[in-house]
Amino acid sequence: MKIALIGATGFVGKAVLEELLQRGHNVTALMRDPSKLTPRPGLTTVIADAYAADSIGTATRGHDAVVSAFNPGWNESELYDKFLRGSAAIERGVTASGVKRLLVVGGAGSLFVAPGVQLVDTPEFPSHVPANIVPGARAARDALTALRGNNALDWTFLSPPALLAPGERTGAYRVGGEELLMAGDRPAGISVADLAVAIVDEIEQPRHVHARFTVAAQD
Repeated sequence: MKIALIGATGFVGKAVLEELLQRGHNVTALMRDPSKLTPRPGLTTVIADAYAADSIGTATRGHDAVVSAFNPGWNESELYDKFLRGSAAIERGVTASGVKRLLVVGGAGSLFVAPGVQLVDTPEFPSHVPANIVPGARAARDALTALRGNNALDWTFLSPPALLAPGERTGAYRVGGEELLMAGDRPAGISVADLAVAIVDEIEQPRHVHARFTVAAQD
């Protein structure tokens, strides 16, 4: 497949890029600075602005699918506004490009921990994560709410589990829906390499179109 990837140099995006290339897909990385990626077989870099819908639309046109691992950066000033602005521009740009398939990598904060209660709204959330992450988690939740209203795209939103860290690629994971996955009495986790496996699996064999899902390491 020909896949456009947004955020290819980020923590999640780098793992997705590796997984896509290892499986033989042709990847177009949309970047502000293409020099940040070493040329490789199957990889094309294109200058694009994640905050400009026209730029995204032009760069993604003609692809089979778009994977967005967009994040302005956890230490970015005005993180909430920039996250929502970029997410909206990506959604509009991909919609205008004619590409139907969009997979967005979001956050765990919008997962439910009780009926009607999302993780990001619990009293414990701000005290258990660095303060700079909270605006991004809230923005990712609001970006999902906006995406749910898009009927033009075959979109999927993938929320990682609460714990996402470097680690080995096992190729195995378990799947959940709207609720935070647990490992006993603690929030579950996954390696970023196995999160990338789940992302590419969903691109190759869509099972969650017009839906959000989550994954975690096998018990």
